[in-house]
Amino acid sequence: MLAPTVLVMLVCFYGSALWTVYISMTRSFLLPTYIFAGGAQYQRLFHTPRWQVAYGNMFLFGALDIVGTLFLGTLLAVLLDRRVRFEGVFRTIMLYPLSISFIVTGLTWQWVLSPTIGFEHFVRGLGWTNFVFDWITRPDRAIYTLVFAGIWHQSGLIMAIMLAGLRGVDREIWRAIRVEGIPAWRAYINIVLPMLRPLMVTCIVLIAIAVVKSYDLVVAMTNGGPGFASDLPGKFVVDFEFERANIGQASAAATVMLGSVLAIVAPYLYFELARTNR
Repeated sequence: MLAPTVLVMLVCFYGSALWTVYISMTRSFLLPTYIFAGGAQYQRLFHTPRWQVAYGNMFLFGALDIVGTLFLGTLLAVLLDRRVRFEGVFRTIMLYPLSISFIVTGLTWQWVLSPTIGFEHFVRGLGWTNFVFDWITRPDRAIYTLVFAGIWHQSGLIMAIMLAGLRGVDREIWRAIRVEGIPAWRAYINIVLPMLRPLMVTCIVLIAIAVVKSYDLVVAMTNGGPGFASDLPGKFVVDFEFERANIGQASAAATVMLGSVLAIVAPYLYFELARTNR
């Protein structure tokens, strides 16, 4: 019964991945040529200024997005875990960004951060005529606007995951905390949240993988600009594949992205296996 699924996975997923790795070591341009070129494509890739910016942006965007999303999502989960009134309403509001695509998220934040029609225009209309918030048009700040959008979009998911973990904490632990007279904020920081460390690792992996394959958000929000200041590897691969018709270079970039994902997932798998063995 599982044979068709296994066959599809082997051919369509693993087969395609291995084919991409092989193409990255050929001289392919518009069409595959299968002329082996060793690491020439990778050497050319890492000497391309645009790739250097895009790959560096991935780590900057990823670090800020992971920290910001995990912090905000966990904070929201803790607040909801205190059994606030209208919890269902708040939970729905926080999860709403997750129901829309990254394309819609990017366009929405593009309008919000636009100096002509967005937040800056609104504040100036209130009387602060010297107020400036033009990060989306500045090469040194544009990447941070993607962080705002990413945190806004993914915090609801992290909130839901962490809230499920918090609701699974044994009530006897909370009784012991109350008996000892430990403040709630200290109990969360020193006792409850450390118990949910494996869940946090899962959240970090989910956010990190979303960062590595980010494409639609950057296209809808900044299109990699100004120039290629906010470019990310996902957009680099698609541009070289379909606009510049350079299959070899795109495959090399995709292979580096695959290696980045494996570097993220492998420690997680090791952590889970080690925990299972213990």
